[in-house]
Amino acid sequence: MAQGTVQVTHGGASRWRRRSGEYPTLGAALAVAGDGDVLSVAPGTYRENLVLRHAVTLRGPEGAAAGSVRIAPLDGVALTVRASAVVQDLYLEGADRAAPALLVEEGSPEFSDLRVHTRSASGIEVRGGARPLVRRCTVENPAGVGIAVLDGGGGVFEECEVVAAGQAGFSVRGGHPRLERCRIHHAIGAGIAVTGEGSGLEALGCEVYEIKGSGVQVSARAAARLTDCAVHRTSGDGVTLDTDAVLSLAGCDIHDIPENAVDLRSRSVLGLSRTTVRRFGRNGLSVWDPGTRVEAESCEIHDSTGDYPAVWVSDGATASLDSCRVHDVPDALFVLDRGSRAEVLDSDLSQVRNTAVSVSDGGTARLEDCRIREAGTGAWFRDHGSGGGLSDCTVDGVQTGVIVSKGADPTLERVTVTSCAEAGFYVSAGGRGTFTACRVTGSSGFGFHVLDGCRSVLTGCHTERCARGGYEFAEDGPLAEGCTGDGPAARLTAAAPAGAPAAGARPAGPAAAAQGLAGRTAEVPGRAAAPLPEPRAREAAGRGAGEVLGQLDALVGLDSVKREVRALTDMIEVGRRRREAGLKAASVRRHLVFTGSPGTGKTTVARLYGEILASLGVLERGHLVEVSRVDLVGEHIGSTAIRTQEAFERARGGVLFIDEAYALAPEDSGRDFGREAIDTLVKLMEDHREAVVVIVAGYTEEMERFLTVNPGVASRFSRTITFGDYGPQELLRIVEQQAEEHEYRLGEGTARALLDYFTELPKGPAFGNGRTARQTFESMVERHAGRVAQLAEAGTDELTLLFPADLPALPAPC
Repeated sequence: MAQGTVQVTHGGASRWRRRSGEYPTLGAALAVAGDGDVLSVAPGTYRENLVLRHAVTLRGPEGAAAGSVRIAPLDGVALTVRASAVVQDLYLEGADRAAPALLVEEGSPEFSDLRVHTRSASGIEVRGGARPLVRRCTVENPAGVGIAVLDGGGGVFEECEVVAAGQAGFSVRGGHPRLERCRIHHAIGAGIAVTGEGSGLEALGCEVYEIKGSGVQVSARAAARLTDCAVHRTSGDGVTLDTDAVLSLAGCDIHDIPENAVDLRSRSVLGLSRTTVRRFGRNGLSVWDPGTRVEAESCEIHDSTGDYPAVWVSDGATASLDSCRVHDVPDALFVLDRGSRAEVLDSDLSQVRNTAVSVSDGGTARLEDCRIREAGTGAWFRDHGSGGGLSDCTVDGVQTGVIVSKGADPTLERVTVTSCAEAGFYVSAGGRGTFTACRVTGSSGFGFHVLDGCRSVLTGCHTERCARGGYEFAEDGPLAEGCTGDGPAARLTAAAPAGAPAAGARPAGPAAAAQGLAGRTAEVPGRAAAPLPEPRAREAAGRGAGEVLGQLDALVGLDSVKREVRALTDMIEVGRRRREAGLKAASVRRHLVFTGSPGTGKTTVARLYGEILASLGVLERGHLVEVSRVDLVGEHIGSTAIRTQEAFERARGGVLFIDEAYALAPEDSGRDFGREAIDTLVKLMEDHREAVVVIVAGYTEEMERFLTVNPGVASRFSRTITFGDYGPQELLRIVEQQAEEHEYRLGEGTARALLDYFTELPKGPAFGNGRTARQTFESMVERHAGRVAQLAEAGTDELTLLFPADLPALPAPC
């Protein structure tokens, strides 16, 4: 038939059938239709398997309700197209798990306003050389793939929607389709999956969401390009690349992803431009394996909902960030493993809860012209082989600017650190590093803090307004040349020959000064050379051991404690005399564990113990520095080691007393930083064994657990002194001492009442032993004042005598 209109009615005969070209079935009409013919299908359900072999137009009647024409065979393919046909306004149903509902095998057909509702292998399948144009079509296939393009197929899909799929929403294997303004959601496995060598996909303005699995998967040498697309609300990763895959994302938005926003592995290559990654649960960019590479330009990564670095580069992978912003994340960039590399240019890293840039296990990170703001640690080069560095970068408003530790050797040029809460540059544990023309301004700690054995090189560096000093170097420390600052001259350093200590470096403590630094000068450009300070005089020299031991003996109770301290003192004194006589002296472990309840005198005895050791010449000063977990443990990676080191330095020459030390190792530690404090402390005790005595204290049972958290802890603390609870008689004696000291007296019957009071007093968790006795005395004094203030006149007895009525009421049992 030539240019005719073929009308098909569902069932029934018509006497006009032959004249009007009406046929009872679609199959019959197609059998006589030729190229250019139009088949207008009347409303109804057609249980036929249709095959279009000619360039016909197959459409539902104009003005009919959507879905009024249903093609629904019992099995097999509902509609097969092998020509450049036009198909409009049809509802296709399939029920064959082994076949698609719509199969396009040849030609360049056009499909518009189709609704495919099926439980088949795929809703729409394009294969061979077919290049369809598919507009405004909807696919729902809870049993299989939504749309599949296979084996050389292609085509353009405009404003299509996959509303449900039991497998991938849009699958490409060996094909090259283009998607424009499509929506793919409620699929399982992947929203878009592109797999296999020669496979490709281009998507423009599309949206992929509500996926049980990954939003977009590209794998096995496939390639894809997404422009102005959105991927969100997946149960797995947002975008994944694997095995030599190549993907380009331009102007895309990836958000609300519970896992990695973008994950690539096995030599895959990712290019991002003008793309936003936000609200992700693990890494924003996760890059793994040798040959894997990501290049990001003008991108933004922010608002992490998890506890992982925003950009993770490991196992030899490479990442490049140019003009990017990373903010509101736990950590910004982590580079791990030998061969892993990150290049960051003209980028902003801000509002980072922990570390902005972390480099470890031989990785390399280079930052140029970058800005790091509001972070815990600006950059941390963690260990041997970890390198790279920063140039022309600024670090502002952080806890610590740059940390170099454990043999790491980065290069830092023209790096400016401002307004940091701790050190601007901190080098420890054998770290090295080359610092050229670096500046620190407004630090609440030191500008440059370089610990023992760290052979850093500083050239032309400058510090201003650093609260603790511009430069803090150990004697065997860095080489420095042309460094300046506005602090005291003794805190600055001049050049030192290779292999020698830095001349003019400020000693880390009195012991360092005593080892030959006295008399050197620090040369500061534009200033006169100033002598370094002499070693600090021993502060406890005015009191002998006997006097301090007498004060110890005067304490109430603590008989076993006194015996232990006297035994230690005797060992130390005899050892000193043996050495003077040229005899060998036994090594005495001076670090102690104090166990017992609060208020049993642990802090007081620790203070006296320090004075005793100072009077015997074992410690230089004998002063007590008391700390607890809050003083040692920081809130971000890196700050704990710094706080512990600084507490140890404050105690140099004396006693570091750590109260409730077991809190550093809670039983359910998770990502707790307390163990980092323990590890740091153990190493410091080994490296500076003569400089500080460490006493750890706490409840007996908890301290027993504390001694097992690190193999080095138990070996460092070989002696435990237990402080028993005070009995009622000892508590009474403390009250009597308090009364005598404050010029009060106990009236008749008051001592007996106090004994009864302390016997009946509940010994719950809040009971403080000696502290409770002192608080009881203070309460008696307050009640006495309230009683005596009501008298018109009061003599000496009224003003000094405390009676049973002045005792506070017994608290309720705990």
